[in-house]
Amino acid sequence: QVQLVESGGGSVQAGGSLRLSCAASGSFISIDTMGWYRQAPGKQREPVAALTRSGSANYADSVKGRFTISRDNAENTVNLEMNSLKPEDAAVYYCNAAVRTTDWRQVQAFWGRGTQVTVSS
Repeated sequence: QVQLVESGGGSVQAGGSLRLSCAASGSFISIDTMGWYRQAPGKQREPVAALTRSGSANYADSVKGRFTISRDNAENTVNLEMNSLKPEDAAVYYCNAAVRTTDWRQVQAFWGRGTQVTVSS
């Protein structure tokens, strides 16, 4: 099995910064895309940022220019640097990974349990 554990959430004032981290552990062949989603109360979970193993990044329009995703393939970690935070960024942030576990031809999606980000105005 694969476990994803997030850390780094917390409370910050608008305009502040937070850094989220996610570490993958368990038995697997490799990890393709790693990324972050978020879910605010009463809203659907939405993608925030994703980064392929080769380094291609994608961001939601709402966070472009403010958030930066990075990863360490050797350590199987992914980070999300969040700057200029806004109240609308408040949500539970979930780490997501596309993992090749026992069969390199198949990719499975795994999720962390989430970490809360609160932004006060």
